[in-house]
Amino acid sequence: MNETLLKSLTPGVLAVLVRRGADFAAAEDAVQDALVEAVRSWPADPPRDPKGWLVTVAWRRFLDAARADSARRRREDRVEEEPAPGPASAVDDTLRLYFLCAHPSLTPSSAVALTLRAVGGLTTRQIAQAYLVPEATMAQRISRAKRTVSGVRFDRPGDVGTVLRVLYLVFNEGYSGDVDLAAEAIRLTRQLAAVIDRPEVAGLLALMLLHHARRAARTAPDGSLVPLAEQDRGRWDTESIGEGVEILQAALARDRLGEYQAQAAIAALHADAPTTEETDWVQIVEWYDELARLTDSQVVRLNRAVAVGEADGARAGLSALAALDDALPRHTAVAAHLHERAGDLETAARLYAEAARKAPNLPERDHLTRQAARLNAVREA
Repeated sequence: MNETLLKSLTPGVLAVLVRRGADFAAAEDAVQDALVEAVRSWPADPPRDPKGWLVTVAWRRFLDAARADSARRRREDRVEEEPAPGPASAVDDTLRLYFLCAHPSLTPSSAVALTLRAVGGLTTRQIAQAYLVPEATMAQRISRAKRTVSGVRFDRPGDVGTVLRVLYLVFNEGYSGDVDLAAEAIRLTRQLAAVIDRPEVAGLLALMLLHHARRAARTAPDGSLVPLAEQDRGRWDTESIGEGVEILQAALARDRLGEYQAQAAIAALHADAPTTEETDWVQIVEWYDELARLTDSQVVRLNRAVAVGEADGARAGLSALAALDDALPRHTAVAAHLHERAGDLETAARLYAEAARKAPNLPERDHLTRQAARLNAVREA
């Protein structure tokens, strides 16, 4: 059984049912039933048209459930005529489903969580990690979102900004290596950019391309993390960098700056530099100032502190860091880096070890642990 194929087909199948009139919760239940049936029957009798098979079975499951529930008699009347079996439409419904999940009846955070679960295929735990909240909290949020949209017909597209946030989170989850969704996020953002002429859509696409271009250099052969300063820039994808820069320049020329364009500008400056030392850190700080003005994000200010440390010296970076909440994710790791640059190796080693204990994943924990060990070895030499 090809689980990857099933996962890739699921959003489109779900979108077809919603487009035919099924409410979101009922459609998702029907699709899950069809997936169970596929796992059972496909190994012995694989269909010629997998998506068409899933759509047909899921639609029948939906009709069965509708007929069995007398409270849904009106919906049954609306969907009584079952479409004839046949090849599924070649139209990619996945992007449409992103919009449908960004429904006006949902808060942006609930819309993002629901879409990541239903469309992105992420587990509740993965979504909780993306939001930095406990898994139980995220499970409740997704359940509430499903209850909110139950019985609501998705006949209006949602907010573009919410869709962009969804795509951004999906890309970041894929880029982390835990779930490989980065390429799918880029594909969907390309589609969005083709039909929606907004600088921020182009900015998000540029940002994804510029970050994705560095993917091959982010990990060593043993799977360990390679920091930006130590990456082999010869392994960066220059074609993707060129495309990202071109898209970004066209977006910036329209003079409607948004957060994704600002982030892409920072990524472009990193991509343009032959080495870390030759990076235009002063301009990066200026872009972080713009980004902080647009978002008022503490995470942005944390990253700005790193850039200030490069542009104006470690002490200036530590001064910028002191104004931030030390409970921020990665705050301790940033403090360790800046203390090391300032020459305080004892404090830096202690902070790297503390940051390792707080790390959200094994590769990051291992990297920070090695940093602490390296500094301790230098001190003892």
